[in-house]
Order: sequence, then C-alpha cells, then structure tokens
Amino acid sequence: MEPDWKLFEKMLALDSTSGKEHPMAQWLAEQLDAPQKELTEVGDGTQNLLLSWGCPDVVFCTHMDTVPPYIPPRLTEDVIYGRGSCDAKGQILALYTACKQLEAAGKTGFGLLLLSGEETGSWGAKAFAKTAFRARTLIIGEPTENRQVTASKGTKSYALTFRGEPFHSGYPQFGRSAVAMFQAFLNALDAAGFLEDELLGPTTWNVGELRSDNPQNVLSPELRCRIYFRTTFASDAMVTEWMAGKAIPGLIDIEERGGDEPRHYLALPDLPQGPASFGSDAPHLSNFERKIICGPGSIRHAHRDDEQIRRDEIRTAVRQYIKMYESLC
Repeated sequence: MEPDWKLFEKMLALDSTSGKEHPMAQWLAEQLDAPQKELTEVGDGTQNLLLSWGCPDVVFCTHMDTVPPYIPPRLTEDVIYGRGSCDAKGQILALYTACKQLEAAGKTGFGLLLLSGEETGSWGAKAFAKTAFRARTLIIGEPTENRQVTASKGTKSYALTFRGEPFHSGYPQFGRSAVAMFQAFLNALDAAGFLEDELLGPTTWNVGELRSDNPQNVLSPELRCRIYFRTTFASDAMVTEWMAGKAIPGLIDIEERGGDEPRHYLALPDLPQGPASFGSDAPHLSNFERKIICGPGSIRHAHRDDEQIRRDEIRTAVRQYIKMYESLC
C-alpha cells in the first residue's frame, strides 16, 4: 500500500504551528479511518487524538504541532518540502500507513496516538499520562533517519532575569548593565566544564527569548532570557547544581521551568540504531512499559526553512514499523 501523498499534502497545507493544533486534531479525526477514534482535551485549548484497532498493546505515536513559522508545502518527484514535512507530519503519514497495512492484513491490538504541544513542553503527552490508558509498548515517530534511538539527552529549561542599574552609557562606572551581567554569565557557562558522556557526547545549551529594551545610550536595567540545556548521563545533575549556584537575590533570578533526564530506550535487533541529542514526548508518557523512538527524515532538516523529507524514507519507515509490530507481537 502506497502512502496517501494527497492526504500528506493537505496535512502540510494546514497551519498547526504551536498553539494552532486544535483544527489539525479535528481535521485528522475526520480524515483518518479507524474502528475507534477518541479526541481528548489537553487543557490549553488543544486536543489529543487516539485511533484504535482493538485493544492496543502496541501504540504508534507522534505529535501534530510544528515550530513556527508556517511554510506551505512543495512536492517534487522524490522530496517533499514544507513545515512539518519531517517533524512531525511525515511521521503521521508513515505511522498511519503502517496502521492501515496492518489492518488490511487482519491485525488488531494497536493504536495511533497523535499529541499536541510537543514543541512547547510536551503538554499533550503530560495530559495523556494522566489518563487511565495503559499499553505495553510505545513506538514514537521522530526524524531519526529511520534509526532506533538507543538513548537520548535530557532537557533542562530556565528563565533568567538580570537586574541592572540604568545610567548614561558615557559613564558606565556609575551604573550596572544587565547586558554585561548576561555576558559574564555566558562566559562562566562556557567555562563550566560539564563532563562529556561516552554515549551522548557533550552537553549543549541555547539561549532564546532574549530581551533587553534599553535605549542604546542607557545601561540596560533588565535583561530576560531562557536557557535550554541538552544534558547527558554524566552532566544532568551537574547542570542542575551549577544553575542553582548562580542565582543572586536582587541581581540574578533563575526560575526552573522543567525538563527531563537522559533516558535509554528499547532498540529491536536487526534494525539500525544509535543515540540522539534531541528530546521527545517519550519521557512524559508513563502509560507505557517500554518505548521505541524511530522515524523517517533527518533532525538536520527539522526546524529549518528548507524542512524536507524523501518519499522513499517514508516508505522505508512503513516497512520498519510493520516489522516492529510483528517482532513485538
């Protein structure tokens, strides 16, 4: 059974950037065919969608939301471009195609779970974990180049506020620049020396939502930002301890905004596998005993303006998902 490329093009034509997943969930509930369908509220105006073929023991899963900005689809003979093409609407197409092929072969006992809010904090996964649903195995579709993830890095998110003292920029000695405080903080972070992990490699971090609205000739009175870490088995506790020691009352406020620890995942034999540096909904879905992460497309194309996926990657993923189901069941 060939993937439904027309369905994929329509999926990509819908803007489901973070916060806009509700119409996507409604549309998929209408378009996708399954014996049982269930839409559930996440609590932030979005919904999760669960399709079931019998009582699921194996659940295929991915997310409906994408990072902004929305980029419309462009299809060629071999490659499909557009926002969500690999992260993660290409996953939806591959997983759904595998489900339909299993259905055509007379198989039951599986499901397809589509979640909201993965890109902004795994809100859909956290909401689903609170339900009574339980199953043995979860197979999450993420752009892994069709390699099973043996282990993935953890995440740590912090909101930081640097409080300066505004003054004329010609006389910086009489004030305190929040921007200079931020620069000193980054220099210290660069020199922190977090341990490198044999499996997951170095710890990385990124600054986002950076803002300081001072005029160019006035020292910054305040700078706000987020720092997002990708931690390893060797560094996870070190990062937490280091950040806790950098807060200075009245000068540097540090608010923990959640995250998860690095994890090992199930990898079946006779299929490609390796570690990954990105996070997923997997750590938050406590409804399942064991978890596999694997999917078409490359993380190197995710979140980029030229996001893309090859048709043959999706076909390969479908075959692998069916093989996984057969191996597990």
